[in-house]
Amino acid sequence: MTLEISRTLVDAILEQSRVEYPDECCGVILGPVGSDKAIRHKPMINAAHSPTFYEFDPKDLLALYREVDENDEEIVVIYHSHTETEAYPSRTDIAYAGEPGAHYVLVSTRKEIATTPEFRSYRIIDGVVTEEPVTILE
Repeated sequence: MTLEISRTLVDAILEQSRVEYPDECCGVILGPVGSDKAIRHKPMINAAHSPTFYEFDPKDLLALYREVDENDEEIVVIYHSHTETEAYPSRTDIAYAGEPGAHYVLVSTRKEIATTPEFRSYRIIDGVVTEEPVTILE
């Protein structure tokens, strides 16, 4: 499977990761049910306010699920940043991955190793991590 995502959405995620640094940023991208099309960006607040962990506030998450249901949408992408490590799911990321149909995007903003941010996508199903190609649409 391949994640197809617009340059505008990639840029929005990268900008959020820069703004919220040194904490991890997080959010979702929504699309029509059954389409696997990443269309609508929904930045979320990292309730952990941590450089090494992210979590959605339970109230925000409940509101998100209600919004998704009301708009006949689904979560296509769940994303967050890693501030000092590569863009690869941590053990915690894998343990909390509860949306088997979602693309899990990780952005790394580590400056000492990468000259530009890493932007990678994975499928995480039953603890198995599979990296997938990303096609950025101009």
